[in-house]
Amino acid sequence: MQKRNRKTGLPDKVKMRHDDHFVDLLSEKIPEKRIRHIKISEISPNPNQARSELGEMDDLVNSIKQRGVLEPILVRPVKGNYEIIAGERRYMASKQLGLNEIPCIVMNVNDMEAMEISLIENLQRLDLDVFEEADGLKYLSENYGYNHEKISKKLGKARSTVTEIISISRIPQEIRNLCDDYGIQSRSTLLEISKQKTSEDMKKLLSAITERDLKREDTRVLSRKIKGRQTEKAKKYIYDYKPEGKRDCRVRIEFKKQKVNREEIIKVLEMMLKKLKDNMK
Repeated sequence: MQKRNRKTGLPDKVKMRHDDHFVDLLSEKIPEKRIRHIKISEISPNPNQARSELGEMDDLVNSIKQRGVLEPILVRPVKGNYEIIAGERRYMASKQLGLNEIPCIVMNVNDMEAMEISLIENLQRLDLDVFEEADGLKYLSENYGYNHEKISKKLGKARSTVTEIISISRIPQEIRNLCDDYGIQSRSTLLEISKQKTSEDMKKLLSAITERDLKREDTRVLSRKIKGRQTEKAKKYIYDYKPEGKRDCRVRIEFKKQKVNREEIIKVLEMMLKKLKDNMK
């Protein structure tokens, strides 16, 4: 299967959409919108950055080298210095070029607000891949108490879409690496993989998708089949005895296992008969 580099987010030619809540938060926290030049040595990256990789930096480095940093990064005061809210790629490129200062907009926001702004900026500007997006939304949910409904309103996504994306975050790193190797980045495909209960079944589905070049509907059918096999209850063996000509009498014995031999049935019947005789004494 040919490897695809499908990313989430907006196409390169489309400008970032600022949601109302994002613009309102910026306006509220920076009434004067003043730009300050801050020493790079006083700035540190956000440890909770949703993006795990910064991607190709050459074009950005060359652009900053020729024209400078055209758009300020967002930072917030932390322990006497500053922590990046959004703009880590611009920061890293400037640092790589040996710049002493970088233009910044300082925002006085708490951890939750910083995470929200950082995640939105990443989702709309830096084209996170599916796993980075899933991990970011999961982090927002688990660490800041955002339910799926609130996240959907913040990001302008359907609630069902948010739930699906977060579900993808349960795929372990080993399976993620295999998905990258096979070029599988389709959200619908990854969602079916995430529905499996074990890593082994995830691998089984993943192998079938790549070896048989399964389409979306075929993938869903196989996913349900693999998952259904796990949840299907094992059939129990039932010994059902009906005496000929007697409709008012029937003996039914249900065993916990699937296979039972003749001797086991006889043994149970003998135990029942003995118990009945003892009770009649």
